[in-house]
Amino acid sequence: MENLVDLFSKAGLSEQKAKETVKNKVVSSTFHEAILLSQKITDLDSSIGSLLYQVSTRIKDKAHLPFLVESITKRKLTTEIQLSCAFDFLKNNPSMPVNEKQFSDFCGVGVVISPEEVEEVVENMIDQHKAEIVKQRYRYNTGKLLGLIRKQLKFADGKILKNELDMQILDLLGPKTESDLAPVTKTKKEKSKGDGNNKQKTDTNGMILEEQSLMEQLRGAALKFHKPGENYKTEGYVINENTMRLLKEHLQLTGGQVRTRFPPEPNGILHIGHAKAINFNFGYAKANDGICFLRYDDTNPEKEEEKFFTGILAMVKWLGYTPYKVTHASDYFQELYDLAIVLIKKDLAYICHQKYEEIKGKNPPPSPWRNRPISESLKLFEDMKAGKIDEGDATLRMKMVMEDGKQDPVAYRIKFTPHHRTGDKWCIYPTYDFTHCLCDSLEHISHSLCTKEFQARRSSYYWLCNNVDIYCPVQWEYGRLNLQYTVVSKRKITKLIDAGIVRDWDDPRLFTLTALRRRGFPAEAINDFCAKVGVTGSLCVLEPPLLESCVRSTLNNIAPRVMAVLKPLKVNITNFPAKSGELELRVPNFPADESKGHHTVKMSPTIYIERTDFVKTADKSYKRFATNQSVGLRHAGLVLTFDRANEVNGEVTEIFATCSSVESSAKPKAFIHWVSGKHSDPCEVRIYSRLFKHKNPEDPAEVPGGFVTDCNRDSLEVVSGAIVESSVRGAQTFDKYQFERVGYFCVDADTTSKKMVFNLTIPLKEDPGKN
Repeated sequence: MENLVDLFSKAGLSEQKAKETVKNKVVSSTFHEAILLSQKITDLDSSIGSLLYQVSTRIKDKAHLPFLVESITKRKLTTEIQLSCAFDFLKNNPSMPVNEKQFSDFCGVGVVISPEEVEEVVENMIDQHKAEIVKQRYRYNTGKLLGLIRKQLKFADGKILKNELDMQILDLLGPKTESDLAPVTKTKKEKSKGDGNNKQKTDTNGMILEEQSLMEQLRGAALKFHKPGENYKTEGYVINENTMRLLKEHLQLTGGQVRTRFPPEPNGILHIGHAKAINFNFGYAKANDGICFLRYDDTNPEKEEEKFFTGILAMVKWLGYTPYKVTHASDYFQELYDLAIVLIKKDLAYICHQKYEEIKGKNPPPSPWRNRPISESLKLFEDMKAGKIDEGDATLRMKMVMEDGKQDPVAYRIKFTPHHRTGDKWCIYPTYDFTHCLCDSLEHISHSLCTKEFQARRSSYYWLCNNVDIYCPVQWEYGRLNLQYTVVSKRKITKLIDAGIVRDWDDPRLFTLTALRRRGFPAEAINDFCAKVGVTGSLCVLEPPLLESCVRSTLNNIAPRVMAVLKPLKVNITNFPAKSGELELRVPNFPADESKGHHTVKMSPTIYIERTDFVKTADKSYKRFATNQSVGLRHAGLVLTFDRANEVNGEVTEIFATCSSVESSAKPKAFIHWVSGKHSDPCEVRIYSRLFKHKNPEDPAEVPGGFVTDCNRDSLEVVSGAIVESSVRGAQTFDKYQFERVGYFCVDADTTSKKMVFNLTIPLKEDPGKN
């Protein structure tokens, strides 16, 4: 064989470039093949060789190589512009044979542009912009002008256009003067009023936060995703002889509709990371007038429970999304089995008897049964289905290597476990690697959106759809969302439950969606959090404060204000102003916006204040109630002044005070909240703090003893003697309130007609102690 470096040099490459090309096996092989094809037509020269080299570096589908080589060698394509047009045409029309008439028109085959045409177009363009050019002289941006000229003379040589433009501008302006050559003085740009809004925000770790709404991020071409039916335009998409026919059938069935799916396994409760997946899948469909399926990947009957099916659907709806249709992988068990038969008949799958321990990991030994006869594999697969082979003694494996190097992934395994939906009908179940892409195809999904770890399965996704001759969707990957100071693994949460550290999957200290809902996190805040994180391909690892900020912002707008005292101290007002013994106060639900309504609070001579709002003697920095300092009562228009107190063992147990109107009193340093002794209800308040002490409780380097040892055993404080104003009586589970000066709280599911229970959702941003 002729030395490749010499051959590439004859094709017009420099010796150095030729040597570099030989090192790239893919480009080198393609370039060599292109040269050999060209030499069958005519002798090689550098002009042809230069274009052949570009083909070798840019070609995606090798089926197009002979056609492109012929077009270049026969001088149909003679410029880089024409070659770029050829690639664009083939990207949009990948099927062979090529429609040569359309190809020629699109690529300007045979188009000749005379010097006179170039001169005329450039002259007209300069005339249109003459005033600006004369004013700015050689500082005028000729690049913009050249772009406009190129639009009119698409197939003209760019160098010729640039030379003609430069010559005509020189003719118009004359040689450059000293002022033309002087450096430009930079002037400081004034900040526009809107500049602040255009800056990207960052979190405390310096991570850039997205300010667009989720719908804005997902709408239209914002993500650079393919249009439905144009799957073949996607980088890495595999095209075969059936692709265009199947895409045409797909378009006829879907009408070009965006179709996505959210495919959770029903073996656990969804967590905060799933919220991003739900928002991405359902949100992308919604933003582009499409539909999204909720598909349960129920192929592992040992771990699936009814509560997980219902819990997943409830969380999807809670986040504000309604599935177009709820489906199950088990709906397609027969179709999946039939497609497995197709693979075996094509000698692309085989029955293997290696044990799980033998084939797990990166480099397992090759299967001694890989080349067994097709008929034998078909018979054994039927025996597996009929229950004639013991569990673990046989699997169906696909003849392929995944992107992560995994050899021959398992497609089917035996499990003698009744299925949640199909009962004992099946004892063989498909794996994720086999099920995922085929179910996407059967549901005509246009965009299969997965987290980044599934990128290693993309090749198997395309390989499988194409080898069983069915429509192939496009898989797109995005980055996972992880929070620090938590664990979300189903196995680890189960361990926490079994150890009695948390009560259940919805314990408010966890970051499952049911737990966040129970704690009082609004769905809108979680969606807002996902929007701020943005749709990115990078893994997002965040501390909880960003999520908490979204929660606080949402609750500030939706949680009505009420008063509650967590650790009550009794106060008797000895000169209560109402003879009836009761004052009726009209209190705004949102003091900053009284248009949002009011509620009634009744006041009696005996009230309760927060024990921390009273000290015996106030110093200069203390602003609240003391023996030597009066204090205002929120919403009452009254100021309390200390009179006397009862004490037990030196601790104040009851205060007697007088009151006066705000108007007739010196302005107090602070106003505190209170509840009426007569018009209030006892309640239980649960105060939650972080469950884990370290950012990464699963990291042995941070927590050598394991995540269970990192648990904060004081992460739950139960306040049993709290009192809340009676206006909340009858509130429903998950109703949310701001307890003034304390924090945001949510009615817990443990509430009964006899006792209300509130969970602390999140403290107020401000320190209540500052007053």
